[in-house]
Amino acid sequence: MARKKTLHVTDTEFAVLRVLWQNGKETARRITEEVYPNCTASDFATVHSMLKRLEAKGAVKRDRSTHPHGFAAAVTESDIAGLKLAELADQLSDGSMAPFILHLMEAQKLSQEDADAIRKMLKNYKPKGL
Repeated sequence: MARKKTLHVTDTEFAVLRVLWQNGKETARRITEEVYPNCTASDFATVHSMLKRLEAKGAVKRDRSTHPHGFAAAVTESDIAGLKLAELADQLSDGSMAPFILHLMEAQKLSQEDADAIRKMLKNYKPKGL
């Protein structure tokens, strides 16, 4: 059963959010300098457009009390990671996360610590609505 998609964030928007998660509140100029080190006028316009879209999506908050305006993430990295994983699961396996975990195990991409952490989480897991 496919999950309802609530917030789509593009890779470039994710890069903007990553700057905000790492640095906290930032101006559009500082964000542009981190995402696009050459920081051209076109780059600044692109970041400004992304910030407007992210604000409309509820992923970014704008502080209009300062000049220039400050921007801060309104969602956590964990929120977005979960949404991106759910999108991928919807595309590849009708919403099931099990194939991802099984693939990681089969490809031996899980460390022993990761496997132990997953076991502990599964032991304590209580599905929503039960």
